[in-house]
Amino acid sequence: MLDIKAIRDDPKTYRTGLARRNLAGAVDQLLAADERRRVLTAQVEELRARQNAASKQIGGAQGEGKHQLIAEVAKVSAELKDLEPQLVEADASLNALLASTPNLPHPSSPDGFTDEDAVEVSRNHDQPPVFDFQARDHVAIGEGLGMLDVDRAVRTSGSRFVYVMGDMVFLQFALVRHALDILTLKGFMPVIPPVLVREEAMYGTGFLPADEEQLYVTREDDLYLVGTAEVPLAAIHMNEILPEAGLPARYAGYSTCFRREAGTYGKDMGGMFRVHQFDKVEMFSFATPETSWDEHDFLLSVEEEIMSNLEIPYRVVNIAAGDLGAPASKKYDIEGWLPAQGRYRELTSCSNTTDYQARRLGARVRRGDGNIETLHTLNGTATALGRTMIAILENHQQADGSVVLPEKLHPYLPEQARILTPKG
Repeated sequence: MLDIKAIRDDPKTYRTGLARRNLAGAVDQLLAADERRRVLTAQVEELRARQNAASKQIGGAQGEGKHQLIAEVAKVSAELKDLEPQLVEADASLNALLASTPNLPHPSSPDGFTDEDAVEVSRNHDQPPVFDFQARDHVAIGEGLGMLDVDRAVRTSGSRFVYVMGDMVFLQFALVRHALDILTLKGFMPVIPPVLVREEAMYGTGFLPADEEQLYVTREDDLYLVGTAEVPLAAIHMNEILPEAGLPARYAGYSTCFRREAGTYGKDMGGMFRVHQFDKVEMFSFATPETSWDEHDFLLSVEEEIMSNLEIPYRVVNIAAGDLGAPASKKYDIEGWLPAQGRYRELTSCSNTTDYQARRLGARVRRGDGNIETLHTLNGTATALGRTMIAILENHQQADGSVVLPEKLHPYLPEQARILTPKG
């Protein structure tokens, strides 16, 4: 959530920034709502002060003076009865506007509104690999191995589900251990978080109201299935004050994630690229405002280390301001090369949400001098298991249908699973 005081103090900066998200008029709406609330607040506070003063005098008053004081209290009470609901409504209106207004994009985020407007920052290879045979997609590879079954998953659960079986299961958990080993050495606390959370956690991280159509919810219990471990990891310190000496506080969460994929009918159908249920290892950091941009670069470096170990050709792109999710001020994506598609596709992302989430969550830091400030929060995908396995299958496929798995994963794999071999 944006800071309304900061908007009031420097509206030009916010107008310029939000215009890059195609929301040029948002600042004027916010300032108008804020002014209405402030005027009503002043009126209500003045009336309450008059009411209290008159009430205190009634006990010692007599005769006509007492009657006048009683009449004054009655008059003020009537005015308050009219104004207090208006103040409640004005406060709710301002908060609703703030809740639906996204974060200010960082100046280094490029202009634009689509993934085509992202700017390439770097890549780890000169040219993508070229096979001397026809590259197969991950579904054909997985089905040939007897380790991926889409048809039975559709029969069981509908579209956008898969069965992962056999040695590919060992591959998934090897990827988890590989990521967690790297992360724990870098100071991340491993966490298996709850994947059902309350509305406050979804709101606090900015997924409500912005992404409501993508969320699964159990209405009987009013619990939401998370689309990323970012949500419960952020909520770890909801309404808490952290000591500055303990920052950055870094967490690595392994969880199953759920997305409705509303609005993507017919897009990336088949296989496990865009599914309703998937698993991830997610990084999350709580940092001070002055260190959060260094922390953002650090999270990106961890993602690149993990990706490089997996021998996947990739590039890093800086996402356009108008294509950022609501909480993010800046986001890097790592896009892996998928030979069967002949293009790069997002495998991980890494965002600095500055104070946007922390303000909604009530997550703060106590400085060494005792001052209390709002924290910054950051998140990054260490490993998205399904998409990473797609990239491994397609980039490490062999002419005979087998897949030679990256050497860095071998310590985590049974010997027979280091080369995935077709059934029969």
